[in-house]
Amino acid sequence: MIQSEDVGSTAWYLVQCKANQDERAENNLIEQGYTCFRPTHRRERILKGQRRVVCESLFPSYLFIQVSSNDNWGPLRSTRGVLRVVAFGGKPLPVRDVLIAQLYERNSDAPVAACLTPGETVRINEGPFAELKAIFLTMEGSERVVLLMNFLLGEQVFSLPLAGVSRL
Repeated sequence: MIQSEDVGSTAWYLVQCKANQDERAENNLIEQGYTCFRPTHRRERILKGQRRVVCESLFPSYLFIQVSSNDNWGPLRSTRGVLRVVAFGGKPLPVRDVLIAQLYERNSDAPVAACLTPGETVRINEGPFAELKAIFLTMEGSERVVLLMNFLLGEQVFSLPLAGVSRL
């Protein structure tokens, strides 16, 4: 018996992607008109001998997709990069909207250099100034930010790694 709330309702579902193809799957699903969410985080890694801040999936090989129970799921399953829709007992299990909202909120805290504008207030996330606010002035190279903070009876300018700063 189908419950009335299940008919035509949209919900979030978990999609398992092929190894190292979650970004590809996300792009292909978006091109097909699906609403997707792939939580990411910024991480400092050493690539080719240099420290770099890279954006990685929070859940490698998984992403969330919002679809209606009435939608044709065939194109979803045959999308390049998609392995399967996670199901229990042969039935895809919806993910609670509250969980998606919490992940989305956490995801928006990621430092994004391209989105920072001079004069914008930012939060310092690491080091001795953690949890304090500062004003973004400019980028220093591609991995550091220059900030202005009221400190020790005056304004101080200093730089921090980009990974240690997030938008408010």
